Amino acid sequence: MPATYIETRLTLNPDYNDILMAELAEIGYESFVESNDGISAYIPDTSFDLDALQQIVERYQSMTAITFESQQLETKNWNEEWERNYQPIEVAGRIRVRASYHTPDPAFEYDIVIDPKMSFGTGHHETTTLVMEQQLLLDHQKKSVLDVGSGTGILAILAEKLSANRLTAFDIEEWAYLNAVENAAMNGCTHIHVFQGTIADCPTATYDIVLANINRNILLQEIPTYTEFLVNGGTLMVSGFYEFDIADIVQKAEEVSLRLVAQKTLNQWAVLRFEKP
Repeated sequence: MPATYIETRLTLNPDYNDILMAELAEIGYESFVESNDGISAYIPDTSFDLDALQQIVERYQSMTAITFESQQLETKNWNEEWERNYQPIEVAGRIRVRASYHTPDPAFEYDIVIDPKMSFGTGHHETTTLVMEQQLLLDHQKKSVLDVGSGTGILAILAEKLSANRLTAFDIEEWAYLNAVENAAMNGCTHIHVFQGTIADCPTATYDIVLANINRNILLQEIPTYTEFLVNGGTLMVSGFYEFDIADIVQKAEEVSLRLVAQKTLNQWAVLRFEKP
């Protein structure tokens, strides 16, 4: 029998979308859709726990205005629904991101296969597209890359396809760690080391390129730490925030002597590229 799902719609400051998705994943939510006013989250009705959901919402009420409503969805085969609606994406005419059940297209220089455990981190979000476009502009040949909050591992996978040869990727969530390992293997990547944890757990090393597609609040906290992992002349690329947050991100980067060299926006989302002198 196809699973019956509960849809929970949370209205909140989108700066908190990522952390709320991580919290909801811990109590069984399997997939998410982001919007400018919050999240729609989906969970099998057999796993739905109203008390656990309310506890999460109460924890964040002092940080952001947040409301939610839940409803049972009509019975569907959600795997079939996902496959029917998940279409390959194309980036800059050179990259094609697809699921394993899509046929490869030899017209594209870089073919990336992503089978996500959740419905984000597939390359469909504007921030992922923005970062991948910028990656195409960087020399990755025999370079080292650190992918912070790697999700499905898509950015690290592209980096290896661009000829980086020492790559570290990590995510705090177990599902993301396991998914990145699976996706790296599907893409024939052999130079990516993936671990579950945070930047504090990252082995002491320096990198030519650091990628961080996370969110505004974490970036403002951690940009100084990312800078410590950069070689002199290295590149820090950050995304996961709206264009009206650019000034705050630039100010934090300039406090640690990073120099802004490129920026781009797409549907109000932004990517910034910095260099370390």
